[in-house]
Amino acid sequence: MILYPEIECADRQQLHELQSKRLAETVKRVYENVPFYRNKFKEKGIEPGDIKSVDQLKDLPFTTKADLRDNYPFGLFTVPQTDVVRIHASSGTTGKPTVVGYTRNDIEIWAEVVARGLTMAGVNKDDTIQISYGYGAFTGGLGLHYGAEKVGATVIPSSTGNTKKQIQFMTDFNATVLACTPSYAAYLGENLLQAGLSPKETKLRIGVFGAEPWTNEMRLQIEKLLNIKAYDIYGLSEIIGPGVSMECECHCGNHVCEDHFIPEIIDPETLEVLPYGELGELVFTTITKEAMPLIRYRTRDLTRLYPEKCACGRTLVRMEKCLSRSDDMLIIRGVNVFPSQVEAVLMEMVETSPHYQIIVGRENNLDTLEIRVEINEHFWSDSIRELENIRRRIDHNITSVLGISAVIKLVEPHSIERSEGKAKRVIDNRNL
Repeated sequence: MILYPEIECADRQQLHELQSKRLAETVKRVYENVPFYRNKFKEKGIEPGDIKSVDQLKDLPFTTKADLRDNYPFGLFTVPQTDVVRIHASSGTTGKPTVVGYTRNDIEIWAEVVARGLTMAGVNKDDTIQISYGYGAFTGGLGLHYGAEKVGATVIPSSTGNTKKQIQFMTDFNATVLACTPSYAAYLGENLLQAGLSPKETKLRIGVFGAEPWTNEMRLQIEKLLNIKAYDIYGLSEIIGPGVSMECECHCGNHVCEDHFIPEIIDPETLEVLPYGELGELVFTTITKEAMPLIRYRTRDLTRLYPEKCACGRTLVRMEKCLSRSDDMLIIRGVNVFPSQVEAVLMEMVETSPHYQIIVGRENNLDTLEIRVEINEHFWSDSIRELENIRRRIDHNITSVLGISAVIKLVEPHSIERSEGKAKRVIDNRNL
């Protein structure tokens, strides 16, 4: 089912005209109401009336997370406080969170794009969706909640935590859809088995997972653990929250809601716009948000865009599943290392679980890399020889993929700390 075929299957020229009209309106809006943008535009010699087409997007300035923090809390809002009906915030390492605001219309649009995404995954009014994302300042819980209600599904707002209660809700309330982070989905699957329950004893059929990078190998693990079909949902609070893009049943990329968010791919070093199909940093411009529109926001997520029509019938551009971020890249002994590379190696091995940690340190001015790998309980053994054989295979595979060696440390099942939100995969002790 396609929820809004007139948009999701629109002719590309029609979409181009709609984007151009909405972009011109957004540029005028931020110029007139946000001093930050007005100054940025003046520096580039841009007047609002100069921007008439989405083809001119490349002429506009970028916005970064630092800009949001520099204008904390409400410096980028374009409406008075009386028009803001909701405020969300994401945690920040500098002490200042990034704050976003929503008008009533923004909330409606948010519910609409999430509903589109859920429909892409096959969710309908007959489903019961258990939302195990955090509720509160984090956008995940309430974003999925409003979208699920717009679809007409029954919502279990279980939030995060209390895994035993999560499993009780899942089984007693006949949940058919689970929405949470992929790492927590894997954890729930493990706990189901520990409780003596087969995944086939639940009514689950669909998983909607996001908020952290996860590989296709991990997707297969989760699908097996929970006996479901897993779908990726993408979003970030600065743009709107979850629902910016979503996978359909074809699993060939996430469809971007381009009538609301214009995507670009840039080279993170040169900042030049890259053509379709090339890997680079994802940039979004919001063109319907009222409270806090953003111009060319640099997400730091690395992906590719594909414009070809999907087999599902949708013409919306597709973005490749984000597996890494430009600011998550580790440079170890001069080599670029992404956590997703490590996960892909481990998930291809039946002996390992979906839980691991990458620990980076420095000794005598040289980088050290240790990877703690949790072994599947079916393969945990008292035999030193068997465990050493597994360790050697992991060591060989990791070195082949990363191009550098690492200390591989095998740890017991369930010994790596589980997270009810985003998993902490990397510990960098170098104090760079």
